[in-house]
Amino acid sequence: MTPHRAEMLTNYPHQAPIALSVHAHNRVAGRRTDQAWLEQVWADPGTRVLVLHDAALVVPDGADEPHWVSPADAPAGQRVLLGEYGDQVRFAVLAAEPPAGTRTEPLRAFVHTLDADEAALTLHAVALAEWHGSHRFCPRCGGAVTVSEAGHVLVCDSCGRSQFPRTDPAVIMLVTDGEDRCLLGRQERWPEGRYSTLAGFVEPGESLEQAVAREVEEEVGVVVEAVDYFGNQPWPFPASLMVGFFASAATTDINVDGAEISDARWFTREEMRAEAEAGTLLLPGGISISRSLVETWYGGTLPGQW
Repeated sequence: MTPHRAEMLTNYPHQAPIALSVHAHNRVAGRRTDQAWLEQVWADPGTRVLVLHDAALVVPDGADEPHWVSPADAPAGQRVLLGEYGDQVRFAVLAAEPPAGTRTEPLRAFVHTLDADEAALTLHAVALAEWHGSHRFCPRCGGAVTVSEAGHVLVCDSCGRSQFPRTDPAVIMLVTDGEDRCLLGRQERWPEGRYSTLAGFVEPGESLEQAVAREVEEEVGVVVEAVDYFGNQPWPFPASLMVGFFASAATTDINVDGAEISDARWFTREEMRAEAEAGTLLLPGGISISRSLVETWYGGTLPGQW
């Protein structure tokens, strides 16, 4: 581990700079089977509900962000308990159709503008909506399923098998070299100037560290050696847990795969700041673990995010 990386990991506790890893709400899992309590809090006008349709957020026409409504104003649909946030109980409703006077927007349209607490609640809701949409039948026998435990369990009507929400582990890493430059890559479909950290899914039978090394070599042809854990963050696109790392490069020649990554570059801190200030470099958004990795390496706040 280089002295600078040791200093980074000492000065920044693993969870501290990662917005979506902050404990935003109490999920009150023990209340999910308490039907009397669920009906009581649903009848409370102070309870707040986020409405979704096909895992997209339902937004009133003319509004520029999702709205939490009272239960009385929520449309019919599957209720999902999110938990307690301060003195409020929060639900999501998975509506079969968006109500009149609204439109649907993907979470990506808002994820970088929501504050950390609202983003954590919204990510919880979207992740469950994605799961409900993709698990309509029993994977064992194909039978119909019944929703249980306030939206967190699906039980097969035929064989009794219970399904639970799944999370797919993915690694996301900032690679640095012996000159303390950092490596960022871009995809062909991204707007000009957008660069981000490398990432990829963990394969069966693979450790997180092995996944970091494999993904970096596959995507940009760089061999890494030391891999140091940084932190993690939920990311429901559609159901991932992003596990962050710093990695030390053993080689520096770049050879992009041309499929996942169309270009990759080494950046010094001076180059990164200058290009970000000029608007020619667009960096990951403020609540993403990618942003946390970059700014932890940089040692402070950077301009120019997407």
